[in-house]
Amino acid sequence: MSAAPLDTIAALATPAGVSALALIRVSGPACRALAAEIFGLPSPALPERRPRHAVYRAADGRELDDLVWTFFPGPRTATGDDSLELTPHGNPLLVQLILADLFARGCRPAEPGEFTRRAFLAGRIELTQAEAVMDLIHARSERALVAARRQLDGALGRHLDGLIQQVLATLARIEAYIDFPDEDLPTEDRRLVVQGTGDVLRGTSRLLATHRYGDLLREGLKTVLLGAPNAGKSSLLNALVGRERALVSPEPGTTRDFIEEPLQVGPHLLRLIDTAGLNPAPGDIERLGIAKTLERLAEADLVLWVADATTPLPSLPADTKALLRPDNTLLVLNKVDLLPDPPLLGSLLPQVYVSALTGAGLEELRAAIVRHADALAPALAAEEQIAVNARHADALRRAEAGFRSALVGLRDEPPRPIELVSADLRAGLDALGEIAGRVDNERMLDSLFATFCIGK
Repeated sequence: MSAAPLDTIAALATPAGVSALALIRVSGPACRALAAEIFGLPSPALPERRPRHAVYRAADGRELDDLVWTFFPGPRTATGDDSLELTPHGNPLLVQLILADLFARGCRPAEPGEFTRRAFLAGRIELTQAEAVMDLIHARSERALVAARRQLDGALGRHLDGLIQQVLATLARIEAYIDFPDEDLPTEDRRLVVQGTGDVLRGTSRLLATHRYGDLLREGLKTVLLGAPNAGKSSLLNALVGRERALVSPEPGTTRDFIEEPLQVGPHLLRLIDTAGLNPAPGDIERLGIAKTLERLAEADLVLWVADATTPLPSLPADTKALLRPDNTLLVLNKVDLLPDPPLLGSLLPQVYVSALTGAGLEELRAAIVRHADALAPALAAEEQIAVNARHADALRRAEAGFRSALVGLRDEPPRPIELVSADLRAGLDALGEIAGRVDNERMLDSLFATFCIGK
């Protein structure tokens, strides 16, 4: 962003449109004078952090609206600057008149993300917390909300800080040996350096392992409905989403292309994909649909293999069967309403008995889906609700490569020169620092001298 950081910016913080109330945010050095001028109060006597009800008077004297306003003095604000919040009625015309008046008084329109950027530049939040703001806004499931909230609270930053401190401590030991060989220092203990490097490598790998789970939280689990024609895949999709999303017909092969529908199941978001039936003797159009089915199957996080409970379990092509495992597939036996007792099958896949027609077994199916989705979370994500994004993952891969190279160099016989090991550790440290944006050489020196009291 090219704008000067000392400008006073203003923007609508709530969605555009008619509503009971709207929120306009203003941030910058002119906020105190603006509030005093608009509401006719002496600047020194301006109430701070206390909502006040008053009439908003434009620069030309017009009374635009009666609203609630609050002045927040910096630096203890979200952006670090003086801030002003206005809560007028949610008439879009009123909002535009107030914004136009603020711009006429010297404010400028805020650029996208500028309030959050100012918060980062002021040291109020880390980069990971800034990113969590958008994750929180766009979260589409309870699990995604929890992960975003945890990241906004600094969970990822705390894990990174722990890793960074481990690297700094290991580097301090190495750098002291390199830079101050004549000082009264302990003998180099390669075993401790190897242990420290191994610990930080494992910690980095654990964080990186949450990347795929983060994608699942943000995009939803790709859940493919698979089965023979007329097994009831489309009926099951309609039953799960609660409306007729897919055409249902007794004629086999009704679904010839895939249909995708978002679905909330417990705390998880699913991307439910109804596919063409696996007809062993398909027509030309059906064959194209089956090819797309296999493409979606290869990408699936969860497969719901829907089978007709009134008939023997159909055999699947070898390439299809190879993709179905107990950890990624639920065998959904449909049409149990037509049987006195559910059939007993010898399949190794987890089984759920349902009737898409009557709704029997749907709650059990939802519970099985939730268990599967929960099992996809790696240990760290399950414990701390941390799920890194693509930018974090890229930096973590580079950090992991640096730490792994350092560890290999320490274990080589003869060991790699310690200067090269130090360079690998620094490369990993720099990559971790990119995620939170808060590592510099000064911190490295502070750690070094604090550890060994050099220069005392």
